[in-house]
This record gives sequence, C-alpha cells and structure tokens, in this order.
Amino acid sequence: MPGLADRPERWPVEGSGYPYDGGGWVVKVREDRVRRPGHPEEEPFTRLVVEHPGAAIVLAVDDRDRVLCVWQYRHAVGSALVQLPAGLCDVDGEDAAEVARRELVEEAGYEAAEWTHLASTYSSPGFTSERSHFFLARGLREVGRGDFTPEHEEAEMELGWVPFDDLHAAVVAGRLADAHLALAVLLAGARRTSDPAAQG
Repeated sequence: MPGLADRPERWPVEGSGYPYDGGGWVVKVREDRVRRPGHPEEEPFTRLVVEHPGAAIVLAVDDRDRVLCVWQYRHAVGSALVQLPAGLCDVDGEDAAEVARRELVEEAGYEAAEWTHLASTYSSPGFTSERSHFFLARGLREVGRGDFTPEHEEAEMELGWVPFDDLHAAVVAGRLADAHLALAVLLAGARRTSDPAAQG
C-alpha cells in the first residue's frame, strides 16, 4: 500500500510519576494516567512506560561475507546469546550512527569504511520507549579497543566470525533468539534479495 506509515499521536496524560527512577542506571519506569481522546466521561487508565534511551546495533560483514558476532551472557533470560556489537544511545546529542561506530570499536576492536542504515524500530512499544537503530558496516579494519575496559558480562564476552548464510539459516530455523540479531540479519537478507548486487 503506497504511503503506508506510522503516524505521530499523543493521548492526554493527566499525571505522571516514577515508581522506579533508575537508581543511577539508564532505565526508568514511568507511570502515566492516560485519557482516551474524545471520551471525557471515562476514567483515566494507568500505563507503565520503561524509559530507555535506545540502542545502536551493528551487523559488521567482512570481505569473506562473515558476520562479527558476540556470545554474551544475558541474566534476564538465563542464556549466553549470539548477538551483534551494540550499545546504548545514552550520551546526550550523540547520533545513533556515532554510537554504532563507537561500539564497534569498543566491543570488537574494528572500524568500518562503509555504513548503511538498515532500519530503526521500536523494540516493544506496548511498554517501553526503546528504539533500536540497525546499521550494516563493511570495509572493516582491526584497530583494537583503545583504552576501553569491559566489565561485568562484557568482560566474559566472546567474539567470533560466522558466515552470513549460516547465520541467516540459524535465525530462520529458530536456533538464535536475540531479536536484534534476527532483525538485522533478516533486513540484510531482504536487501540481498531485492538487490543481488548488494552485499550484507
């Protein structure tokens, strides 16, 4: 359908508060009292919103058509997931593309000569404002991590190269469950289908 697109809209909020203010962490929980437009007779209803600054995710593909992946423990799901280099958009005024460049260096020790924005999506808009920005990186050059020192889960993170076709097959087969990884791979795969000359 031509012109199909989301539309900006904001329903009236009667009041807001923060049951959890983040405690110095990047995520906060906001409680809003929302009214349905055009229905003043109805009582406002409560919605909890996890405020999240968003993230940049990098699908880095080398000249052998391999994807740079990370194996990282994720406590919330009790698993070590195959993921992609990624990081929070938690610096005021920093563009998502710059976050992607910084994270590729810090997490993996690589720079890229070519960058393509694949998409920006809401992770779970029913309860969080998190928006994820996906980038394809090519023309990779190893530069080291500089003075970045990984901590906590990142200190145990493993890096490895996976052929794109193998990664795509594992996503389609349901063997890899990380949503960011799956979406990046499927977006890149769709680009290849629509333009066979495009790599990644």
